[in-house]
Amino acid sequence: MPENALTHSHLARISEHGSQRSMVLLGVALVLCVMAYLAPDQTLRLGLVSAGATLSLLGLVLMIAARKSRKTSDHATGVISDFIEKDSSPSFVCTQDGEVVRANAAARAVYSARRGETLATALRNTFANPSGILFRLKGQAELEGAAREDIVTRKGHIRLSVHQVGGDQLLWRLEAVPDMGQGRGTDGPGLPMIMVGRTGTVLYMNEPARALTGRRVKALDALFDTLPVTSGAIAQISGTDGPMNVLVTEVDAGAGRTALYLLPPPVVSEVSTWSSFEDLPVPLVRFSPDGHVRSFNRTGADLIGNTLTDGAHLSDLMEGLGRPVEDWLDETISGRAVQQSEFLRLKRADKEMFVQVALNRMSEDGETSIVAVLADATELKTLEAQFVQSQKMQAIGQLAGGVAHDFNNLLTAISGHCDLLLLRHDQGDVDYSDLIQINQNANRAAALVGQLLAFSRKQTLRPEELDLRDTMADLTHLLNRLVGEKVRLTLSHDPVLKAIRADKRQLEQVLMNLVVNARDAMPDGGEIQIETECITLSKPLERDRVSVPAGQYVCLRVIDQGMGIPSDKLQKIFEPFYTTKRTGEGTGLGLSTAYGIVKQTGTVT
Repeated sequence: MPENALTHSHLARISEHGSQRSMVLLGVALVLCVMAYLAPDQTLRLGLVSAGATLSLLGLVLMIAARKSRKTSDHATGVISDFIEKDSSPSFVCTQDGEVVRANAAARAVYSARRGETLATALRNTFANPSGILFRLKGQAELEGAAREDIVTRKGHIRLSVHQVGGDQLLWRLEAVPDMGQGRGTDGPGLPMIMVGRTGTVLYMNEPARALTGRRVKALDALFDTLPVTSGAIAQISGTDGPMNVLVTEVDAGAGRTALYLLPPPVVSEVSTWSSFEDLPVPLVRFSPDGHVRSFNRTGADLIGNTLTDGAHLSDLMEGLGRPVEDWLDETISGRAVQQSEFLRLKRADKEMFVQVALNRMSEDGETSIVAVLADATELKTLEAQFVQSQKMQAIGQLAGGVAHDFNNLLTAISGHCDLLLLRHDQGDVDYSDLIQINQNANRAAALVGQLLAFSRKQTLRPEELDLRDTMADLTHLLNRLVGEKVRLTLSHDPVLKAIRADKRQLEQVLMNLVVNARDAMPDGGEIQIETECITLSKPLERDRVSVPAGQYVCLRVIDQGMGIPSDKLQKIFEPFYTTKRTGEGTGLGLSTAYGIVKQTGTVT
């Protein structure tokens, strides 16, 4: 209970109890004075007179305090009465027992309330059970200081509120709440409404509800075919013209009662309108039964590109179905399609894209069409291709590592016996040139095996501390011979270049492979720049799926002036045996070998 309400109630009790106690004390004092007059002993007489005077004085004090408290309470009640007198809503000031102390002009005009009668008597023609409602709100006001409840009556929707006021009194106020056009609780034009109690008994039906059902029902089972009734669901009732469907909406009316509104069911159109899909964020394309484009929305045009035009065939927009498009369309029209969606590749000239396409049959104005719902599946197919590629690379690496060692043993035997034969023949012998060819090809095969082992990352590394400036100086002569006369080779070193730890032979092979590729990218000549630089990474470097930890690194770059690598081939450059060169110009192991060496070497600061 609020502090102010507690104070007022306490003052009222003090006033009432003080008046009673003062009268008791004065009565006792009078009795003591009579006894003192009749007492024979002088000492006893003085004692009784003294006690009577003390009690009389205490009674007078309590009487003055009670009158002052009553005056304060009456003043507070008068202030509140003056305040509510001009209120347009009926208001009553009552005691805790419900006796009307004051009533404003609106209350006197509407309810003919008189001083001294109870509020329940004044409201008997407004509420069905005013005593129960008043008792419930009074109990809530004693706990919280105020209470309010919205009540639906035959005369309308009334909000009854109560507040603790000065003294031991309550302020009751009745306010008419407008219906907001819903016909709630009125008998005038509006929505059909039924008031239901806790046990399912129909307490009240407004005029629209009685007109809808054609009678006054007393229980829900006499109105609804199926119970219980669910708010927001369609239910069937017995109407004036037979069974009919209504949309039931449930509203809490307080005091355990529920108001059920019987609304017309929503109208669902059986024919879809394609224009309503124009602004949807989902790519949609409508095809004729033979697969020609009839219409599409903006999102679909953005996804498919310029090839999406009216009249274009489905096969002209995408590919990769694996079976005739006509069969797919026929299955959709007839409803025999087993697989709901297909992954296809768009025929876009600017970039490679994949889409997931789901076909659905629709009817518009009696005409059958096929609606394709598309979703961008490029990222999904890219991840799938990366997974397949990783599995293939793993298989090739295991195969290369297993075969290379055995093949290298065979090459060692061939090279050894070839060397023995060369010792037995001089240059003038007719078989000498054949033996030289055998020896050279055996050495080339051994180099190829070394590249396979580098790719499978199973070769034995001999790391050592290297200064890239010295390594590059030793390799420059060989690199100049590799690039030829049309290509100029330049070196640029960081002045504070730090030493690295790596296998010198493998590092030279990586650099030679990169330089050879740079040379082949410039058939008309140009410049190849080899740069070294010290780099400190304060945070990990993320690129695609590779992460380089933070630390100090030496960066080695090979820069050429070629045309670059096409974007559609960029993801395949590290695949073994993949090459864009003509037959006989490359093995396709150059970059894959460099990749294997770098991965096996790791990052060393």
